[in-house]
Amino acid sequence: MGKRVGMEVSIAAAEAVKQANVDVISAYPITPQTHVVEHLSELVANGELDAEFFCVESEHSALSVCLGSSATGARSFTCTSSQGLALMSEITYIASALRLPIVMIIANRSLSAPINIWNDHSDVMSIRDCGWVQFFAENGQDVYDHVFIAYRLGEDRDVLLPVIINMDGFTLSHVIEPIELIDQEKIDQFLPPYKPVLSLHPDRPVTMGGIALPGIFTETKKAQEVAIRSSMPKILEMWKAFGEMTGRYYHPIETYKAEDAETLLVTMGSFGETASAAVDKMREEGRSVGLVKIRLWRPFPFDAFKKASLNAKQLVVIDRAISVGACGPVASEVKAALYGEVQRPSVYNFVAGLGGRDVAPSDFVKMVDKAEIEIEEGNKEGYEIYGVRE
Repeated sequence: MGKRVGMEVSIAAAEAVKQANVDVISAYPITPQTHVVEHLSELVANGELDAEFFCVESEHSALSVCLGSSATGARSFTCTSSQGLALMSEITYIASALRLPIVMIIANRSLSAPINIWNDHSDVMSIRDCGWVQFFAENGQDVYDHVFIAYRLGEDRDVLLPVIINMDGFTLSHVIEPIELIDQEKIDQFLPPYKPVLSLHPDRPVTMGGIALPGIFTETKKAQEVAIRSSMPKILEMWKAFGEMTGRYYHPIETYKAEDAETLLVTMGSFGETASAAVDKMREEGRSVGLVKIRLWRPFPFDAFKKASLNAKQLVVIDRAISVGACGPVASEVKAALYGEVQRPSVYNFVAGLGGRDVAPSDFVKMVDKAEIEIEEGNKEGYEIYGVRE
């Protein structure tokens, strides 16, 4: 395997994009995404990456350029965050409907107002239904690895979908972690050159994204739904192939000390490692607590989630985004996954860590304490924003 080095996660992400031998990078800088595209621009300017780098006037333009480049058969990359993703959102729906295998890293950050540049998941939750395959990284190694997995998956002829890699802003993006880099020879074997099924070319005119009248629009959306649901076996196949190459195996749902646990924490993103420390502490105290980590957000792994959670008595779901007027978006997905099961755990939902507020292992312990008491007293589907100051 390759060399293990200490590296800022954003730089590792950019290095992975270079190793993936992309053809086009189109981006507009926004905190905390900036280090990824800054480093890529340096790699292109220094001649270390033979690619076209477009520094455009907005995030809307960034993804629009990727639409055009991907449609001509170029391996394309972009990266954004927060309000930039909000501006880009119109084009995310077009990319997936056109079945263009663009890869985008989102350095997850809160949405304004008030202005906040720190981490939560409100940005990506604003486009959770845009039709992209969506992964959540727990650490820097996950981010680096999933660049290669994303391209191989998205470009597979049985998939042909764009892919989002979510990494928590600052919590991951600006932190130096040990990253095991993969030898370029192995990457080249794992990720062959992109060969599009159809591409735009003046010698062979085709239409992409033409108008769909009411008589056929439903069928186009059905085809898109079938495509993303059908990507699940390919996702598993890509993870298996990557694991065989590196020894690092990924799964849609990953667990920690969950098999015999009565109470399960449910997290997504970098919260997983912090929650693991809280689980260790509670286990040492003799408490039956475990952890379920959601790595694959879309397509949602309903069967894997049910297998990991149905034997528990209660789930404590931690959201990093607020769905104003409802419960957290992850909790709503969890409840949908479990709906209809004869015996299912209670689901208590906390929204925590909004706008970058620190959530320590002791906070996870407090949330478990509170949820278990509330459920015992009959509040089996509780919801609250954790840590609100009075």
